[in-house]
Amino acid sequence: MNKKQYEKIVKKHTPKEDRFINALSAFIFGGLLGVLAEAITKLLRVIFNLTVLDATVWMMIVFIFTACLLTALGVFDKLTTFFKAAIIIPITGFAHSVTSAALDYKQDGLIQGVGSNCFKMAGSVILYGVISAFILVIIGVIINV
Repeated sequence: MNKKQYEKIVKKHTPKEDRFINALSAFIFGGLLGVLAEAITKLLRVIFNLTVLDATVWMMIVFIFTACLLTALGVFDKLTTFFKAAIIIPITGFAHSVTSAALDYKQDGLIQGVGSNCFKMAGSVILYGVISAFILVIIGVIINV
């Protein structure tokens, strides 16, 4: 069997996902996560009398902690099969990538394992975020001059 025949067999037996259903699922569950975030923010403002900015920061901490906890318990990956991109794209996906990499390499120790590997997946996000911010600041300075 040559490579083309093998690829044809793999393509034939690979399950096809419905993109419309995936997009609809991400839209609905992403919206529900947004509603949950707003509810947590309002609850924090009422209970602890926080400003909008402080309540938003605490809401993000709750989401990050929850994503890390669910990753450590092995539940986050199961949730992604149901919630699709709605749970991966926001800050919860970033927290999941850092936590899962740290857990994968914890047996190698704190320095050579966790410390050197925890940003393997998230490192590219940080890199391109910093580069994009730098370029946008330069453009902003040029436009405002």
